[in-house]
Amino acid sequence: MSSNYLAVRPDWLQLCQEEPVEPSLPIVDAHHHFYDRPGWTYLQADYLADATRGGHAVEASVYMQALTRYRPDGPLTLRPVGETEYVVDSTAVPSVPKVAQGIVGYADLRLGAELVEVLEAHEAAGQGRFRGIRHLTTWDADASLANPLTAAPLGLLGSSAYRAGLAELAARGLSYDAWLFWPQLPELFDAARAHPELPIVIDHCGGIVRIGAYAGRGDDVFAQWRTSMLALAQLPNVHVKLGGLGMRINGFGFEQADKPPSSDVLAAAWRPWMLACIDAFGPERCMFESNFPVDKGSYSFVNGWNAFKKLTADFTATDRQALFQGTASRVYRLA
Repeated sequence: MSSNYLAVRPDWLQLCQEEPVEPSLPIVDAHHHFYDRPGWTYLQADYLADATRGGHAVEASVYMQALTRYRPDGPLTLRPVGETEYVVDSTAVPSVPKVAQGIVGYADLRLGAELVEVLEAHEAAGQGRFRGIRHLTTWDADASLANPLTAAPLGLLGSSAYRAGLAELAARGLSYDAWLFWPQLPELFDAARAHPELPIVIDHCGGIVRIGAYAGRGDDVFAQWRTSMLALAQLPNVHVKLGGLGMRINGFGFEQADKPPSSDVLAAAWRPWMLACIDAFGPERCMFESNFPVDKGSYSFVNGWNAFKKLTADFTATDRQALFQGTASRVYRLA
C-alpha cells in the first residue's frame, strides 16, 4: 500500500459519527473503488454498508479502476478487463444504490493498434455500463509522492502514443479520467486542447499535493494550482471531481488528530479549493465523489457528504442538483 493511502481505523472513525444533513438530497457518487489487496479488502458489501448506513440518499455510483481482480492469466494487455468483469458480476443483483452504474476501467493507452481489442473487451464485459479509461500519469521529481504501483514516466501525457490512445477513446465515445499531480496540470491542458471531442474528468480537485517537496508552500501551491485550473476551465470538454482530499498527499493532516474531523472541519478545510473549482468550471462541470475506501482513512462517509452539503448550502437547487447528481449522470451517461 502506498504511504499516501491511510489505514482505515473503524474505532477511530466512530469517535465522530454524525447524523446525515439533508438526507433526502439525491446523490450520484461519482467515484469509488473496490479493493482486494493484501491487508485491504473493500468490495460491494462494504461500499453498500457505508453508502446506506449513513442515511444519505445515494442513488447510484460510478466505479473507478483500482487494480482489482485482474485476469490471472492470458495476454497481459487484456488482464485489466478482469476488473470490469468482476465489477459487473458482483453488482449483477439490483441494489439501492445502483452500485457501479457506470464503470471506468484501465487500459494502457500507449498500446497502439492493440488498444482497440482491449477497449472492445471492456465494452463487452461491461454489458452496457463501461464508460471510459483511467490510465494514471502521476509523476513528480520527488519520487516519494507517487504510488509505486501506478507511478508513471515523465511526460506521459505528451507522448505521441498516449495521445493516440486518447484519440481512440474519443472516437469510441468513451471518456478519460485524469489522475495526476497539480504541477502536471499544464500537460493535461495541452492534451485536452488537442482532443476537444474527448470528455475529460480531472480527479480529486486536480491533484493537490502539499507534502514532500511541496510542504510548507501552501499559498504558492494554491496560487499555481488555481492558475492551471482556470486555464483548464476554458476548455468545455474538461470536468472536475470534488473530493479525494482525504489522502496523506493532500497535506490536510486529518489522520493526525485524536478523533476524525467533523463535517464542519472538513468543509472549512476544503472550502477554498472546492469553491475555486466550482467558480472556475461552474456546477454543470463539477461533481462530488466519495473516493471510498481511500478517503475512509480520514473521515466517515456520512461526515464527508455532510461537508459537501454544508459547502453548498447557499447554492441554488439547480446548481446543487448538478453537483450532487446531474453532472456525473450526464458525463458518465448513466441511465
